[in-house]
Amino acid sequence: MAFLIRSTFDSCSANVSNNVSHFIQENQQEEEAEEGSTDIKFDRNARAPTPNPLVFMKSKLVLLVSHELSLSGGPLLLMELAFLLRGVGAEVVWVTNQKPTETDDVIYSLEHKMLDRGIQVWSAKGQEAVNTALKADLVILNTAVAGKWMDAVLKEHAAQVIPKVLWWIHEMRGHYFKLEYVKHLPFVAGAMIDSHTTANYWKNRTSERLGIKMPETYVVHLGNSKELMEVAENQVAKKVLREHVRESLGVRNEDLVFALINSVSRGKGQDLFLRAFYESLQLIQERKLQVPSIHAVIVGSDMNAQTKFETELRNFVSEKNIQDRVHFVNKTLTVAPYLASIDVLVQNSQARGECFGRITIEAMAFKLPVLGTAAGGTMEIVVNGTTGLLHPVGKEGVSPLANNIVQLATNVEKRLVMGKHGYERVKERFLEHHMSERIALVLKEVLQKAKHYSHS
Repeated sequence: MAFLIRSTFDSCSANVSNNVSHFIQENQQEEEAEEGSTDIKFDRNARAPTPNPLVFMKSKLVLLVSHELSLSGGPLLLMELAFLLRGVGAEVVWVTNQKPTETDDVIYSLEHKMLDRGIQVWSAKGQEAVNTALKADLVILNTAVAGKWMDAVLKEHAAQVIPKVLWWIHEMRGHYFKLEYVKHLPFVAGAMIDSHTTANYWKNRTSERLGIKMPETYVVHLGNSKELMEVAENQVAKKVLREHVRESLGVRNEDLVFALINSVSRGKGQDLFLRAFYESLQLIQERKLQVPSIHAVIVGSDMNAQTKFETELRNFVSEKNIQDRVHFVNKTLTVAPYLASIDVLVQNSQARGECFGRITIEAMAFKLPVLGTAAGGTMEIVVNGTTGLLHPVGKEGVSPLANNIVQLATNVEKRLVMGKHGYERVKERFLEHHMSERIALVLKEVLQKAKHYSHS
């Protein structure tokens, strides 16, 4: 918690940073004193501790294979699973299949975060990785693209490893359906997918397009980390974060902020969000509605890359002369400060939508209503009209999204009630222990299959 808050205040005054860190550290120390053993998890609503559902993984050797190491959803999810497994005493080894030759600050930072937690980080292409794969109790491939690692590295040993592979798939885009990526998919112990929508899509697509059959497939909805929930439920921390972020953006406390928090790319729909936001400003003006000043925040930019798409976004903002209403923020590992500072999350992923959309449940933990596309995993999270409002994908969704923005901007009661219902939904099904329980059931079955194969 102290790390999470402190990393947010890199540009803050020392006094503010120290005060927040001190407050969080005291809170953390009290909870650590209560919790004690890493083999026990505590449910705040329970009267007694319950065993960690992943405790059976203690002393198991697990190899995690990621196609890349970045601030995108797939690698961060795998890292989170690595931390959960280490927390119960599993031996965890991490390899990254695609790494740039030059030094990368993000990779360096993430690798050292893992090393600090006792996770071994090795080269994906060395003999050490092959030996670990052969010895491991379980191998988890992360994303469809990671499938190329088996042929490129394991080579003639692939057949020995495949029966103990759990393939964790997050992709929803058609270009991932290539036989060179997934030809081993029918033979692995199982596939784990983040939503029913995505699981059905993969089942149909692999059969129709590639003529292969999916292995036994497990749908595992994700959950919010304890660290994020602690910030979301800490009113003092949220107040400090809100004030700091809003001050850095030049946004007043009474202003309304609609934010899209995702890597900037056409598939995430930042362009259509900005068009809807501009249309909402026009609607407010035409109808002479009395609302606070509204702002749009795009979290997930890459100031250094200056891609064609991001240039398009910035040009649109300049052409419409709304620079004072639209704010771009560089991509970051710590989303909590922005969730604490905004009023509504916009989840505008296009085409088939998000496989799941972790940021959606994170926003709901902060009691934020969600304006999302009626596609993908978002439809399994957001209850339309209760925890948020859904709109169509594509250009057809621009005007409905604009109207939804106006609807929430003019109705504070609706925002608050939707946010409250979203928080309740998170507490019921989208917490870390929910995810741990779901993953534990999958890992037990996969380990059993691998054990059966090794004895046969």
